[in-house]
Amino acid sequence: MQSVIAEDNMTERRTIRLTNTGTMYEVCVVGEEIAIDVYRTVPRRADFFDVRGTTNIDVFMVYNSRAIKKPGKGEKWPIDKGVKVHISPNEPSRHLNDGKVKISYYISQGSDPVSSIVLYVTSVAISLDVDVNRIGFVSRGMKNKDTWTWGPNGRGAILLVNCDRDRNSSGLPDNEDSEGTPNAADVKDMSPMFLTAEGPDEIFDDYRVILEIEPCDSKRLRVYRQGKFQFKHVLGMGKLGYEVQRKNRDEMKFYVEGLQFPDTEFSGLVYVKVKLQRTQDLADIFLETVVFRVAPWIMTPNTQKPMEVYVSNVDTNEYFIKLLKEFVRKSRTTLIVCTENCGDRWMQDEMEFGYTEAPHKRFPVVLDSPRDRGLKDFPQKKVLGPDFGYVTRKANPDEIGSLDAFGNLEVSPPVTVNGKCYPLGRILYGGSLTDPALQMNKTVTDFLKGQQVQSPVQLYSTWLFVGHIDEFMSFVPAADKRGFRLVLASPRVCLDLFREKQKEGFGDAVMFEGVDKDKLTIDEILEDESLKECSQFCQECIDINRQIMKNKLGLIEADIIDIPILYKCDTPKKDAESFFPDMVNMLVLGNHLGIPKPFGPKINGKCCLEEKVQSLLEPLGLTCHFLDDFASYHKYLGEIHCGTNVVRKPFNFKWWHCEP
Repeated sequence: MQSVIAEDNMTERRTIRLTNTGTMYEVCVVGEEIAIDVYRTVPRRADFFDVRGTTNIDVFMVYNSRAIKKPGKGEKWPIDKGVKVHISPNEPSRHLNDGKVKISYYISQGSDPVSSIVLYVTSVAISLDVDVNRIGFVSRGMKNKDTWTWGPNGRGAILLVNCDRDRNSSGLPDNEDSEGTPNAADVKDMSPMFLTAEGPDEIFDDYRVILEIEPCDSKRLRVYRQGKFQFKHVLGMGKLGYEVQRKNRDEMKFYVEGLQFPDTEFSGLVYVKVKLQRTQDLADIFLETVVFRVAPWIMTPNTQKPMEVYVSNVDTNEYFIKLLKEFVRKSRTTLIVCTENCGDRWMQDEMEFGYTEAPHKRFPVVLDSPRDRGLKDFPQKKVLGPDFGYVTRKANPDEIGSLDAFGNLEVSPPVTVNGKCYPLGRILYGGSLTDPALQMNKTVTDFLKGQQVQSPVQLYSTWLFVGHIDEFMSFVPAADKRGFRLVLASPRVCLDLFREKQKEGFGDAVMFEGVDKDKLTIDEILEDESLKECSQFCQECIDINRQIMKNKLGLIEADIIDIPILYKCDTPKKDAESFFPDMVNMLVLGNHLGIPKPFGPKINGKCCLEEKVQSLLEPLGLTCHFLDDFASYHKYLGEIHCGTNVVRKPFNFKWWHCEP
């Protein structure tokens, strides 16, 4: 079969150089386009040539149609280096040398060839196939498997970090277990990869099939070959090459697992190569590369459906847990009480829940903070398990501070900013906007940035004593087109409310009734210049964050709800703490909000702070539940959100459809 194509900027390809022997033998790979150098052995006086191949070999004549005329019927191709010959086997050989290409040379006046060379071809099908189309199973016969593209029409395979624990050999996640052997449950977390090596068995006595990875990818992936009784580790963790023992099998199955999440120094792309190598001289006659992108770790915002709530059981929060159980029951969510906590009540600070996903599998993954206090062993010992992954970022203990706890880590719902869509939201974390020394640890922020799909934004939080962004902001769902609201703490709104009540004649209404011996009236609060000065400073700091989030999340004023709060400062304009339980620091479970009970002034038997918050939030279709956390959390400089944590349902949106 002979085809004609116009010459273009052809990529470099293998070339077969003809000799004067008259008969040659070559091994070629199905689908591979090979150049034949027909000019190396041109007989004297020959002016023309033609090429013929058997039906299992496609022959292509490549030329510049502007310079060379295509021969008519019965005519030959001119001896002109502007005419090139390419061949490509279209099926694997059933027997040795069952493909044939004949090149014949002619002089101007002769009808019979003055010389002919016969090239016998044995064709083998070599292919490394993966889920290029992202449909959950291996796609066969695809081209351009060495490129990976984002977007809904993107292509390229995806690899999960195998960070759950399905093996029983250690307490480590599977990706850190170097001794255990994968089992049937474990390989479901891995990406299948099929190797085809089809052709006459005899040819593989002289040619070998080899899988290879780059040294830099050795610590990022691991490859197993499926055997009759177990899975054999063949690549990764120091193993850079593997010679495939074909044993008369045309197709072999491998499983690939990711070992590391992306980071700023690791884009997430890893490569596996297959090559056909001639044993005699170790010459590579074929090479194919497939690329995987390691799936990112993804945070879930408050607007996602809650699935499990975690809380620590410590000496002073028995009453709070009783209230929490009732609240969680109303939201139809599961409560998990942690008793092994070494007195550490701050469940939110120790870990952040997210997930990872490939087309064939997804599972939740807990990100363990480097804070390492009483709950330091809980994420790995109690959360890690089958289909529940674990990842952490270690740092020098001397460099870890309050900013590295995960009360200082949040994520927005999906947003669009100046036409740029963030369908998985944007990660938010706190630090100083001016002091390089007051930042979340770089090992954590590098990890967050490296995931690429939730483009992190830094907020200003170091004006607070604890320094966590959950002290002044949160997100709640809303039953409207926008789908959510940003709630911000607001001293301005609180002072305006108290002034309004004072004008209405309720200046003697008392705060903290029943929970604190130091009861204060509205009049006393409004006369406290230090309290007002601190709250004014804090309002200015919150307004800075308000503008950052309007700019970086594409919000308008209608998307923001101001929740009343007052702050106190031991040092002027520094180290602010909430004066009463901080209602922004809430637990969001669907349409149910677990809000710290503020113990505000009662007007006509009702807390005016609670009434204000209800008037702001309940029109959105939300139900406010005010829970007493005064003795169990507020006195320890935290609130309900600080003391709880939530596993939420993953997004329906597929991260590989993003366009970072």
